[in-house]
Amino acid sequence: MAVLVGKKAPSFTAPAVVNGGEVVQGFSLDQYLGKNHVILFFYPKDFTFVCPSELHAFQAKLAEFEKRGTKLVACSTDTEESHWGWLQMDKKNGGIKGITYPIIADTNKTIADAYDVLLGEYQYDENGALTATDTMIAYRGLFLIDKKGIVRHQLVNDLPLGRNVDEALRMVDALQFNEENGEVCPANWTKGEEGMKATHDGVASYLAAH
Repeated sequence: MAVLVGKKAPSFTAPAVVNGGEVVQGFSLDQYLGKNHVILFFYPKDFTFVCPSELHAFQAKLAEFEKRGTKLVACSTDTEESHWGWLQMDKKNGGIKGITYPIIADTNKTIADAYDVLLGEYQYDENGALTATDTMIAYRGLFLIDKKGIVRHQLVNDLPLGRNVDEALRMVDALQFNEENGEVCPANWTKGEEGMKATHDGVASYLAAH
């Protein structure tokens, strides 16, 4: 699996459903360059079980991400029509009604492939077209992208393992703390705690105080 940390996030243009029901064509993360940090997270499939719990959990923390100038964007290999239909279903019926952040339709699987979170056996033919012998869906990948479009954190879970949204928020805090203060974040650091200067003296002083 590719490590994208420290590299430019793969660029793409694809359909997406935004604001809980508006289908837009040509959605791209490029609109956030120079303006916002981005959490891009992949999930396997619409109308499933673990996936709605994650989507609702991210929505519940949306205001916290927005306070930090961070955009949440979801992506799966389902179509925009599938996303739209799922968004019309109430939560009590297994739907994701109430989700307002964008959900990208990676129907041709190229975005999941570019981020190396695509599950399934596949190859490219002599014409460069992707062909598959198995169902292709995305692992639970998550990527924190800075304002310059560089991936600063990535996490990939297998299909049965739901993510911790608070940890994603903590990583945003840690990145922004480092960007603003130039200090690094020790183990289990949370917002409001001290960081460490990335020098021998700085680390020694921190450890002595803790």
